[in-house]
Amino acid sequence: MAYAYARWDALSAYLYDGNLQIDNNLCENALRCIALGRKNYLFAGSHEAAQRAAIIYSFFAICKKHEVNPYQWLKYTLSNIASINHKKIKELYLQNYKKIIDNSNM
Repeated sequence: MAYAYARWDALSAYLYDGNLQIDNNLCENALRCIALGRKNYLFAGSHEAAQRAAIIYSFFAICKKHEVNPYQWLKYTLSNIASINHKKIKELYLQNYKKIIDNSNM
């Protein structure tokens, strides 16, 4: 009780500001995968394997950021990369994929 009483003003700050959350679970959940990945990199087997794992984690994080299904994007890209003009290669970028799919569904 002494611990909570000494920090009562900080603990009750969320009552006075509606934008503050009572806990930081959202932040901790967002960072959990980074901490878990960091621990897993220690057991990757080699430096090159850890780099490949980091690339894969980055790829999935970018897909999540742009709300793109990684399998669908990879399938689309691999099926179209041979037939696309080299000047239009940016159309295959992950950040442009959602625009293409949204336009084709209209």
